[in-house]
Amino acid sequence: MKKYLFYAMQGNKMCFMHVLLNALQLSEAGHEVKIIFEGESVKLPSDLALEANKLYLQARDKGLLAGICFACSIQLEVLDFNKATGLPLLNDMNGHAGILPLVKEGYEVIWA
Repeated sequence: MKKYLFYAMQGNKMCFMHVLLNALQLSEAGHEVKIIFEGESVKLPSDLALEANKLYLQARDKGLLAGICFACSIQLEVLDFNKATGLPLLNDMNGHAGILPLVKEGYEVIWA
């Protein structure tokens, strides 16, 4: 099986729903899948959690959510909420969430 990293940059909820759908489908097919919230997508965890979005909760419960960009969370004023999610705040690339750690583990990056 393969390893996939969805590196979500967009803050558009509809687009992110497709990230979740694909990530869940790949995971259910036996692939290893991770999702990183970077750029404007760091605003989505608060909205998705507050509405108890089914796909978001499934991905969280399956351990697919690798973390949230620390620097973008500060810049977009969602750091406190993102800390409260319990997801890792990633800052390995000058305060941002880099792809290198997961690429080194063999993940193929899908930009979203």
